[in-house]
Amino acid sequence: MLFSRLFRPRKARDASPGVVPPGERIYAIGDIHGRLDLIEALLGRIVADDRARPEAQTQLIFLGDLIDRGPQSAQVIEFALGLESSAWNCRFLLGNHEEVFLKALTGDLKALAFFIRIGGRETILSYGVSEAEYAESDYPELLELLVARVPASHVEFLNRFEDLIVAGDYAFVHAGVRPGQQLADQRTRDLRWIRSEFLDHPEDHGKIIVHGHTVTDDAQFRHNRIGIDTGAYASGKLTALALEGAERWVLDTAGQK
Repeated sequence: MLFSRLFRPRKARDASPGVVPPGERIYAIGDIHGRLDLIEALLGRIVADDRARPEAQTQLIFLGDLIDRGPQSAQVIEFALGLESSAWNCRFLLGNHEEVFLKALTGDLKALAFFIRIGGRETILSYGVSEAEYAESDYPELLELLVARVPASHVEFLNRFEDLIVAGDYAFVHAGVRPGQQLADQRTRDLRWIRSEFLDHPEDHGKIIVHGHTVTDDAQFRHNRIGIDTGAYASGKLTALALEGAERWVLDTAGQK
């Protein structure tokens, strides 16, 4: 193996069996939050893991929240945009942080204020707005600076992100689903923002829901859901869930310097 012992994939436990379509291999990637170093490292683990296994139709699914809190949000978006045009088969879900970012970029000052409260300052700085410019600008001035600095290609890319992806017995969303609602009837607000009503729900959702949004120390396996947001921006651990047939395993960047 190309990994050190630290980075060997771990078997996933404590969740009901599910399968993905034959011949497919899926790597679902949790919330990145502006950590370019971690997504580059995790992708390296994924490449090595994928090459060590039999040939398959491999797909990367990003669960959203590429931006905010970490220092390199603009760079993460540029990196993801490059992946979209590469040989990788990539799909991207829109997280709540991207939702607020896009709303702010339309000229919504209330959205900008909320964006800053949830970690958007780091995103704004990553687009080349200096600390001095940030400190000296009121909200209208700051919005003008941000709109001028964000490339149209980034806005167009984020606007292509999806809300829900289904593969076999799994459904991939950013935050979760509203219990009791069919997947086709889910509201985007719930898919991007829901927490306790989903996390605490003990019953089946029709599919095993793979999600991010809510931070846990390790990937969290329940019979009806799997959470893989391990707080990368602060913990240094970005997590991917891998699925093939009825098998699943976890890769992460724990210990990454």
